[in-house]
Amino acid sequence: MTREFHNKTEVSVGLKTLWQALSKDLAIIIAKIIPNIVKDVKVIEGDGGVGTIFLFTFFSAVSPVSYQKEKITELDEISHEIGLQVVEGGYLNQGFSYYKTTFQLSAIDEHKTLVNVKISFDHEWDTEESTQPMKTSESALFFVRSLETYLLNDA
Repeated sequence: MTREFHNKTEVSVGLKTLWQALSKDLAIIIAKIIPNIVKDVKVIEGDGGVGTIFLFTFFSAVSPVSYQKEKITELDEISHEIGLQVVEGGYLNQGFSYYKTTFQLSAIDEHKTLVNVKISFDHEWDTEESTQPMKTSESALFFVRSLETYLLNDA
């Protein structure tokens, strides 16, 4: 059974800038955003739209897995929503049979954006006894905050 975990955060970056970084420039900038975790990112299939597959390579000292392939399964320019589903490695090697992160952006004002994060997952353990979904949600928020820092200081 697929379960969901929701979280949200507010960032001090305008919607247009944040959407560009998250939906268009992800492969180019992710290793700059979290350089101590992500060693490399390559687009191995697609043109950046729905169906595009990214290969994320992680540093072995900080991740129990060496790589993860993620596929863009949702990309809505109107609602500013992007969904990335793990299709190989990563979370699928850690007890998940399905794992997808969806980011939905909403403008608060010209320089602030609300980011809603939804983690959808199937797993092989009892959720009540595990903090894993909460940890993965926190990882997604850490990524969003790191992206905010990058855009405010380095972009």
